[in-house]
Amino acid sequence: MRKLLSVALFLFFTTHVVAQFTISANKRFLLKDGKPFFWLGDTGWELFHRLTREEADQYLKRRSEQGFSIIQAVVLAEFDGLHTPDANGDIPLIDDDPAKPDESYFQHVDYIIDKAASYNINIAILPTWGDKVFKDHWGKGPEIFNEQNASVYAGWLAKRYKDKTNIIWILGGDRAPRGEHDIAIWRAMGKAIMKATNNKAIISFHPQPNNLGSAEWFHKEEWLAFNMFQTGHCRETPVYNQIQAAYNLQPVKPVLDAEPIYEDHPVCFNARELGTSNALDVRRSAYLDLFAGAFGHTYGCHDIWQMYSPKREAVNGPHVYWQEAMELPGANQMIYVKKLMESHPYLDRVPDQSIIKENDYVPAERIQATRGKDFLFIYTTAGRSFHVNMGKISGTELQAYWYNPRNGQTSDIGKIVNKGVLAFKPPSSGYGQDWVLVLDDASKKYSKP
Repeated sequence: MRKLLSVALFLFFTTHVVAQFTISANKRFLLKDGKPFFWLGDTGWELFHRLTREEADQYLKRRSEQGFSIIQAVVLAEFDGLHTPDANGDIPLIDDDPAKPDESYFQHVDYIIDKAASYNINIAILPTWGDKVFKDHWGKGPEIFNEQNASVYAGWLAKRYKDKTNIIWILGGDRAPRGEHDIAIWRAMGKAIMKATNNKAIISFHPQPNNLGSAEWFHKEEWLAFNMFQTGHCRETPVYNQIQAAYNLQPVKPVLDAEPIYEDHPVCFNARELGTSNALDVRRSAYLDLFAGAFGHTYGCHDIWQMYSPKREAVNGPHVYWQEAMELPGANQMIYVKKLMESHPYLDRVPDQSIIKENDYVPAERIQATRGKDFLFIYTTAGRSFHVNMGKISGTELQAYWYNPRNGQTSDIGKIVNKGVLAFKPPSSGYGQDWVLVLDDASKKYSKP
């Protein structure tokens, strides 16, 4: 009987282990259920606030089909998220009091989180957009948080979702703390979430564009699991240097850009003079950031973050409704980023610009390199030729090919010797002709993406 009971308990606990996000042993990557997890995100900021259940299902299903693994969404949303009802006519708080959540509103949030899980989508959940912490010149607010009620609200929210297996927590919401008062509010939220989840929550902070991202204020906070950047929406921003700076900080923590230039966005908010961002812009951000040391990457689309529709006021000139925008070229090309990154050993990859000689090109022509122990990737933004310092990875003979970020196709180069300095010329060059050189230790016989 005792033996049968022991077997039953073993089976119960091994079959009821909650899949959980953790940080890798080398502190560089995110794991889920102990396995490498590639963060391919989308900024669906208004998901909870603006979409019906049927619309949320359509959005999540399609993003899952396109390979996205994370949706970033806000509970207390931007655009008067406290007073403008959600798609069901509910508002999130009673009397704007963070200690009085409205159950009907949060049942809608519950539904979307569970629906996302059914599509193998994870939610990077922001308890609030930053204008609820302090009112500023572009947010609608109102300012409702103080240190005490921030702790109450975040703790309540974390208890509600502590057993969900598809949640990552993001504080901040597009705001930089003005001083110790704001820092204390975010700190209170972080600590409350950790307490409510028995210190198992994975938490980051979404800032405005700055030099060190979340690390500027919170790098040494115990609750901050990884650093996060927002690039902003200007073209050819050298955020790869900022990624590298955060990557090199102590203590070591993972890092990623969670809001780069969006597809179909007015460049620097000035479409008349600078035009609108495109698929090349979002590809550049993805490959340059990842090769500079980011553990994952978030794609964004101007038409989708606001869930633009005939029912909503347009913000900063979107072009198409969100349903159509899901099929923009850059969104569909993100799957090729994911396939490349997951095609080789994941947890030993490091940035390494010493691989190449051409390290000083302007952002529009930047060449960025990353490697593992037995493979390396080199991204050339405009198809410029470059020279590789061989011998950086294992193998006397290397298998070489070009990877096309626009369509995921490969072009064989053949086998080469792993010594000396070798020149490589991509199949095409010029604007929009970005390429990735892949070199593998031939003895490993890695499959192509």
